[in-house]
Amino acid sequence: MEPLANKIRPTTLKDFVGQEHLVGKNKPLREAIEQKHLFSFLLWGPPGSGKTTLARIYAGALNAEFHELSAVDSGKEDIKKILDKKGQIKFDTRPKILFVDEIHRFNKAQQDFLLPFVERGDLTLIGATTENPSFEVIGALLSRSRVFVLNELGEKEMEAIIKRTKFKIPKDAREWLIQVAQGDARQAITVLENAQKLYGATTLKSLQETVQSKHLRYDKKGEEHYNTISAFIKSMRAGQPDAALYYLARMVDSGEDPLFIARRMVVFASEDIGLAVPTALVVANAVFRACETIGYPECAINLAQGVVYLAECKKSRKSYDAYFEALDDVKKLGNLPIPMRVRNAPTKLMKELGYHKGYKLYDKESYLPDKLKNKKYLK
Repeated sequence: MEPLANKIRPTTLKDFVGQEHLVGKNKPLREAIEQKHLFSFLLWGPPGSGKTTLARIYAGALNAEFHELSAVDSGKEDIKKILDKKGQIKFDTRPKILFVDEIHRFNKAQQDFLLPFVERGDLTLIGATTENPSFEVIGALLSRSRVFVLNELGEKEMEAIIKRTKFKIPKDAREWLIQVAQGDARQAITVLENAQKLYGATTLKSLQETVQSKHLRYDKKGEEHYNTISAFIKSMRAGQPDAALYYLARMVDSGEDPLFIARRMVVFASEDIGLAVPTALVVANAVFRACETIGYPECAINLAQGVVYLAECKKSRKSYDAYFEALDDVKKLGNLPIPMRVRNAPTKLMKELGYHKGYKLYDKESYLPDKLKNKKYLK
């Protein structure tokens, strides 16, 4: 049976709720749709903010041949099915749009495979992602696509979407659902639909029972997501590789993005290990690169190796603490005058004004601004 979220999905901008900065009067995406301007673009925003709906509205407005893939369970072979044996698009006079949901899950090889078809204009690509495309999409593909940033839906927008379900929802249940969904319209609709199926009602109690149901999907934006990554980081920090591996396994088994996990490991390598084992950053970056090029399921092995290494490393937060102490002074004191002797002097006038004067190689005197010259950040 078709999910309710699909049944009530808007097909035109007239019924679309939210993202006024993109689809309001004279805004870029509205202009593109109304003028039937064909181009590749990426939709970057939180879950349930309208990425898929906007892609379908755009394709419908252009009367395009619309192909939809999820990067979670698709790859080159699925893309090839859209193409004939010669590598050309199957014949159709309409524009050909390929919508890739969660495009950040495509590894570099998969994105490289897409690139020539986008470059030639054989395919118009619309990618949807919850992750920063600057990190997740290869440069060549990114440079050929415009990026539209979607915002989390507000309470009034969520309320308008919930009303479309036609369910009778008490005020307390509606307010609770809006708070729990945190701007994710699809999640809110799914909870309502499941509550109606399981309990025959959409009361506060039935909604709360539904959210606790083990049959609901792992919510990568919800509390369990943050609790798990928190436990994962704290386990590595405490030097407990067994606990870290357990929480890693939970995230991998739940379908968590491997690049999200690897990115946290790169941060951890500098934040918590730092100067104690400088090569930890090299290892963490290598793990990130492996996840980027290999993808699931094999990259879980790379993650496991990196996790054990980082957990067993000696820890030092000296550079981390020193940086944030310096940052605190920057915020409190502003841009203090830089000592003249360490200023650059590319012109004659600047030299005459004393720029660079008195500079000595390997100088022992502090280069900090005078107000901070005795300050020690690195302890």
